[in-house]
Amino acid sequence: MTNPTTSAVASAAPATPIGVRLRDALPVDRWDTTGFPGRWVGGTAMVLGPLLMLAGALLRARFPFFFPGQLAAYERHPTLMATAYGLFAAGGVLLWPAVAVLAARIGARSAGWGLWGGVLVMFGLFARAFHAGADHLAFQLARSQGAGPAADTVSAGYGAFHVFATLNLAIVAGWIVVALGAWRTRVLGPLRATALALTAALPLGVLKGTTPLSLLALAGLCAALVPLGWALLSEAPRPGRAVVLRWVPLALVTLGLMTLLGQAG
Repeated sequence: MTNPTTSAVASAAPATPIGVRLRDALPVDRWDTTGFPGRWVGGTAMVLGPLLMLAGALLRARFPFFFPGQLAAYERHPTLMATAYGLFAAGGVLLWPAVAVLAARIGARSAGWGLWGGVLVMFGLFARAFHAGADHLAFQLARSQGAGPAADTVSAGYGAFHVFATLNLAIVAGWIVVALGAWRTRVLGPLRATALALTAALPLGVLKGTTPLSLLALAGLCAALVPLGWALLSEAPRPGRAVVLRWVPLALVTLGLMTLLGQAG
């Protein structure tokens, strides 16, 4: 026979669903005007993305700009060049959440500028990711066959058509459109909007090195996005120390597992 007292206690204290426990342990802020992927991911990407790209560009700055010089530099300094291109590519990937949040802030005040600026820049970032893959393949050819044969292979296929070539204009025009949108909607002031527009001058294509114009473009990107990202991260409410100490190890472990699985093929 059931004890009525035990039944009453059980019904008064139902088991907490796993989803509720996870939300309490690893809370996620509402997106509000920042849109997807939210201010924490977007703000972090705004800070890290431009800085990683600038670091990568600086590491390869002393080598000749065009692909024969870049491949020769890789043959002599493989770790340095792999790090430079890896940092630049990682920064470019991190720009997508940064641009998504920036476009959402612009779109909250002017839907057209937010839409077209965000779409064009995002398509341009896809094209840069494709170029990064071609860079990696060319470096592997230089490692296995030497810089000379690798340069011949790259030269033979340099003008070959690929679908991402249609996005080259977006690489340039996207930053101008999003900068105009940020200025017109007052998401950025005129100086920082102009700095953001300078990103359009960043050279594009396979195995491009660093020029003074590259550094000017990336300095403009940093000046425009890093302060905005820091401001987003500094907004209240901020997570408590316990939440941070749960999120950071989880993110690092996830990144490590993704890296191991990626290397496994």
